[in-house]
Amino acid sequence: MLYIKDHYYHVYNRGVAGNNIFYEREDYLHLLKLVKKYQKRYAIKIVAYSLIPNHYHFLIRQDSDVPVSRFLQTLFNSYVQGINAKMGRKGTLFEGSAKSRFINKEDYLIYVCIYIHLNPIKHGIVNNLLDWEFSNYFEFIGVRNGSIFDREFMINNFGDSKTYNKWVEDSLANKDYYNNIKKYIHNLRIP
Repeated sequence: MLYIKDHYYHVYNRGVAGNNIFYEREDYLHLLKLVKKYQKRYAIKIVAYSLIPNHYHFLIRQDSDVPVSRFLQTLFNSYVQGINAKMGRKGTLFEGSAKSRFINKEDYLIYVCIYIHLNPIKHGIVNNLLDWEFSNYFEFIGVRNGSIFDREFMINNFGDSKTYNKWVEDSLANKDYYNNIKKYIHNLRIP
């Protein structure tokens, strides 16, 4: 994959054989601390994220010539080392390298952002997004002031928190929502 400055990427991966990559709350928090640490070093901006017990999704903008792949490699190598030490395990935690999709259409950018935030509902983890703390949906709707969030993206693409929340609610109510996004990501195995 060719990574280009000032472009967006949908990045995702899952645990080997669909196994968990997060075992307890501290694991999610540990990964988020690593994201904060490395996003500045590699000049990337996390637009949206959702961490699910057995997989993750990120919407990332690359803000320099350093490819997103370097950020991902450093981030997840560090995370796996920590999990392996904690759990007394060895080896890989993920199904290969992270998958990354270049986002070349504005409507795909909007759909994938909402898709990422809806992921905990899609997988039956919660019925209400406010019951899942491991995404930056809370920042998008203005109920948490976290630092892993691109406020400028939200304002430029949705206007304000209330409008974004309405987009998400309308998407939840739309039975064709997942079909709409499939036209951008068909034939891809996305958790």
